[in-house]
Amino acid sequence: MNRSGCLTDVPGVAVGHHQRIGRGWCTGTTVVLLPDGCVAGVDVRGGGPGTRETDLLSPTATIPFANAICLTGGSAFGLAAAGGVMSFLESKGIGFPVGQQPSEVVPIVPGAVIFDLGRGGAFANRPDESFGRRAAAAARCRAFANGSIGAGVGTLSKGLQGGIGTASVTLPSGTVVSALAVVNSAGSVIDPESGLPWMPGAERLRHPPADQRAALRQHFASTVPALNTTIGVVATTAALTKAQCSRFATVAHDGMARAIRPVHSLLDGDVVFGVATGRDQAPPPADPALTTRARLHWLNAVFEAGAEAFAAACTNAVVEAVRRGTAPAYRDLCPGAYTRFPNRALID
Repeated sequence: MNRSGCLTDVPGVAVGHHQRIGRGWCTGTTVVLLPDGCVAGVDVRGGGPGTRETDLLSPTATIPFANAICLTGGSAFGLAAAGGVMSFLESKGIGFPVGQQPSEVVPIVPGAVIFDLGRGGAFANRPDESFGRRAAAAARCRAFANGSIGAGVGTLSKGLQGGIGTASVTLPSGTVVSALAVVNSAGSVIDPESGLPWMPGAERLRHPPADQRAALRQHFASTVPALNTTIGVVATTAALTKAQCSRFATVAHDGMARAIRPVHSLLDGDVVFGVATGRDQAPPPADPALTTRARLHWLNAVFEAGAEAFAAACTNAVVEAVRRGTAPAYRDLCPGAYTRFPNRALID
């Protein structure tokens, strides 16, 4: 597993960020642009989700694809950022055709928000359409750094600085599975006893010294529960139906539950989108009579890889984060975890 991979390891998927930090601001937007014909599904968990156009992703809805996914700060106000993504795509003639002219399209842009209102100082400073347009215009099909960028700049993870994390898996068949997580969780990515993440990420860490672990536990104990949400995307080159994309997203929530403890509470609005570009079909079995069973095994492998990638992405978001506001980052409280030392002490 490539715990340091990126959502853009799936060919055709592009990611862009826009954020504002300072002078009363600490928020941002991340946009995932999808290739033509990319099938999408969703699974919404938790007690307080903020979403847009998720009903379109139901297996019973007419439109089979999405053009982009908008992940943003600003709570329900931040849903306005998706309008900027729509205007960007409309200017490119990308969307569901509804008229006689090629330009007459309605871009399909589902989205989800995290709560970060007031974390930069001014409650009214939150993403609007300009954030969506700028993030979409910045989208590229290349790797980017994990940590406090885009929709992740105003995030918290049990009182620590949160962020955006990514990871990817390539199956033996060549099918690629990748994940992007925006971690803004009431639960913790870090085990307070060991001072290490519950699940491994890209960074090779050591147990931090006892005084740093004590400082971490003290910080957790003093943290007041906030309005939080973890949102993200799992993507694959596999050929999936809308129903299978939703199941893909459902299993990715298992990865979230492994990496963040607890999740899906009344204080969370956890949402995962599943997208599939359709490049790869299930490998044919040696015995044609086993085609159905072989496809099910392949699908299960894709779904489990999504859970593994999403778990690693959640860890990477917090471990790679740097302080953006008043909350300390994990690296501030446990800098000793990043010290290099003999391999026998490393946590892989």
